[in-house]
Amino acid sequence: MLKVVAIMLSGMAVGFLLRKRRLRVVPHAVTVLIWALLFLLGVEVGTNRQVIEGITSLGLEALWLSLAGLAGTVLLAWALWRWISRQKGGGQ
Repeated sequence: MLKVVAIMLSGMAVGFLLRKRRLRVVPHAVTVLIWALLFLLGVEVGTNRQVIEGITSLGLEALWLSLAGLAGTVLLAWALWRWISRQKGGGQ
């Protein structure tokens, strides 16, 4: 963990020192590295037998969490809209 923090801090220091230079290759390099990390994550998950065997239950759990999050968001947005509408109507 200390290595990760040290690497991040050293990257911040280099970025601070090079902040006035125009580094056009950095955004492209970051994109390629993120793609590589996602690919390697997929390889790691694909080789994990427990994850592959439980993919159905993981998918159903992810679906349940997504639907619950969506329902909560819609419900609270609706309640906020009603509250704001009342505030505007009562103040005039």
